[in-house]
Amino acid sequence: MEQGKLIIISAPSGSGKSTIIGRIMQDESLRLAFSVSATTRPRRGQEVHGVDYYYKTIEEFQQMIENDELVEYQEVYEGRYYGTPKSEVERITSMGMNVVLDLDVLGGVNVKKMYGDRAISIFIQPPSVEVLRQRLINRGTDSMEDIQARVDKAEFEISIGPQFDHTVVNDDLETAVNEVHDLIADFITR
Repeated sequence: MEQGKLIIISAPSGSGKSTIIGRIMQDESLRLAFSVSATTRPRRGQEVHGVDYYYKTIEEFQQMIENDELVEYQEVYEGRYYGTPKSEVERITSMGMNVVLDLDVLGGVNVKKMYGDRAISIFIQPPSVEVLRQRLINRGTDSMEDIQARVDKAEFEISIGPQFDHTVVNDDLETAVNEVHDLIADFITR
């Protein structure tokens, strides 16, 4: 059976990445599977270990780092780690499925370097920083202070966008979904 490939999708917060990924995952012809990340954050609500995340203690996570068991990881806040287990990528690709990695921008760049031609990296970009700010405000989930921090981070992330194989500007959701879909379909049939 042919090995699956890696699809890396990164974007600043509020760029519509999760919505786009959700829509693309519905196309069964692409044989996509989501990579389950490991995290040290506590479970929320009805989340399930091994489905939503692999929940780890800080010690367990640091052991995974030491053992080089992660494709990438990030300490987002002190003691709050997120990462992609190599075993997850191999489990999915060995079944001939293509693994979708929803990564932060630096993680996306690093994983692309690691996997080379086995991976495609797609950067979802907001039409502008102002549009992004407005989307975050309209979400109504963050304080103005948090929104400003996300906007500042987005400006930095947008500066890294050119390091990705492709950039898709999410000005119109349908158009962005179609562009990302076509990039993936073309990549996996090569």
